Amino acid sequence: MLSHDHVSLVTGAALGIGAGIAELFAQHGAHVYVLDIDEAGAQAKAAQINAAGGSAHALKCDVSNRADCEAAINAAIARYGHIDSLINNAGIYPRRLFLETTEADWDRMQSVNVKSLMHLCQLALPHMIARRSGKIVNISSVTVWIGVEKLVHYVTSKGAVLGFTRSLAREMGRHNVHINAVTPGAIKTEGEDVHANPDDIRAIVADQCLDRRILPADVAAACLFLASPLSDGMTGQTLNVDGGLYLH
Repeated sequence: MLSHDHVSLVTGAALGIGAGIAELFAQHGAHVYVLDIDEAGAQAKAAQINAAGGSAHALKCDVSNRADCEAAINAAIARYGHIDSLINNAGIYPRRLFLETTEADWDRMQSVNVKSLMHLCQLALPHMIARRSGKIVNISSVTVWIGVEKLVHYVTSKGAVLGFTRSLAREMGRHNVHINAVTPGAIKTEGEDVHANPDDIRAIVADQCLDRRILPADVAAACLFLASPLSDGMTGQTLNVDGGLYLH
């Protein structure tokens, strides 16, 4: 599905959905940059991919820090001369009651989940425009369709991701650069143990059409499609990967 010299940057790729995306892209021949604020985690994931016969490079990257983002883009360009796909997956989702959410809580959420897209896309797009080729996939969340209590600041940020995706797709279409989004549902990841209530997860799965947990590999498959030539007729679109939790 991917060209032999495909270069992809995946943010938040040390664990969870991002790790699944990095692994699948590498299995399909991509040179993958594993970007994460957890440098040791990124290095471990890249080492695992390389040991399995893939091609991966690890870089510490706080996506809310423009200098870190620029260093990651520059590293890929310096080594390979181009970037074919950018998967904006990194995000945070601490739970807070809205009336207990501080301004600092709100600003941190928007900085990591939304402003990071501005940083990375502004830095990567000139290289894609120059080649008239590129795929950007932004990871949003099924919560934008259904709303979730104690996550007002998070759902707001993920709604912004969809608005960003659609508007940027309008601007970039003339350059043959595709911008799409994915809205994952309740995905079985390491973060679930920290942030989610097991009873809530069981209730979500009971409401899905598919009677199984949805995995990082499921989201990765959608991203692979959107990063490949198979999706060349699509831009500004959103793929819902939630096991049929929300039907629209």
